Formats: sequence, structure tokens, C-alpha cells
Amino acid sequence: MLEIVNYRTNWPAEFQIVARSILKAIGTLAVRIDHIGSTAVPQLCAKDIIDVQVTVQSLEPAVIQNLQSAGFVHRPAITADHVPPEYDGSATDWAKLFFLQPPNLRRANVHIRLSGRPNERYPILFRDFLRANRPTAVAYGELKRRLATALAFDETYPDVKDPAVDLVYFAAEVWARQTQWHLPPSDFTIQCDY
Repeated sequence: MLEIVNYRTNWPAEFQIVARSILKAIGTLAVRIDHIGSTAVPQLCAKDIIDVQVTVQSLEPAVIQNLQSAGFVHRPAITADHVPPEYDGSATDWAKLFFLQPPNLRRANVHIRLSGRPNERYPILFRDFLRANRPTAVAYGELKRRLATALAFDETYPDVKDPAVDLVYFAAEVWARQTQWHLPPSDFTIQCDY
């Protein structure tokens, strides 16, 4: 059964540990590393899995090889993100690589996305909107709890949740225009000490 837990104050520190492991593995191939998903929103309930977005200039084989050499588990069947309704650009705008954590790290989903693509922007805007809009975050958390208890199969959770995430994202786009939101600095500072 899918488990949604209350916010844990150690999630940001655990993100930092995972991010350092990723940086050590891929070095200068990483343009930025961000804490995304529900564990990145204070007080929001979540699955106890840290979501990490790594922005790169190219989804080149070296990214895969370096992460695999560091023990990260590549999931080659996952090659793209969900595309929001009415998106009129190329499906390749949503391409990505996906990895799970090495055995020695806490549970994490590692999304490798291209710099400047809509799927790089989407999760950061979504996160920032929920950080700034507590009632929406609370409602989203309640939806996640109800889905987790109502769904018969954990595998269907993302498919059922995607339309609700799109609804929040469309509201976030309006908020972004109103507030002149732009991509903020990363939650993780890349230092060349690897």
C-alpha cells in the first residue's frame, strides 16, 4: 500500500546528501540540482521519497554511465514526463532520464532534465507555487492522502494524480505571471570540490 506521511523536517538535509552524491558522480555535467516534489514543500505530506531534479545540457551517455558507476539505478523505460493538456510544442520537450538511488542512500527519485525545457521549469514552478500558497498545498496534500487510501494499485497513483497536478500547475502559471516569478537559484549550490 502506498504510504503518505506527514512532513519531516529532515527532508531538506536528506536532499543535500543525495545531491552531493549526484554531483560527485556527474560533476560538471550538472548545471543545477533542485529539491522538487512534495518533500520540498514545508509542511506538505508526501511519500517518504526525495525527488531530485538534475538539470543538464545534454542527455548524453556519460550522464547514464557516471550515475550507474556511482550505484544509481537507471530506469530506461522512463524516457519522458507527463505532458500537460493543450501543450503545443514538441513531445521531445518533455524527455528525461530517470534513476533510483544507490543501495547505500535513502529512497530518492532522480529526474535528469534538459536546461531550458518546459519539464525543467514545471516542477520548480509547481514547488514554489505550493510553498507560497498554503491553502492549495493543504488541498493537494488531502488529495494525495485520499488517493493513497483509495487506489487498489500503487502503480496507478501517478496516472490518477497527473490531472490534479496539471490543475495546480495551470494555477501556478497564472501566479507566475502575476508575481513575475522566474526560475530561482537552486536549493543546492554546485561547488567544484568533487
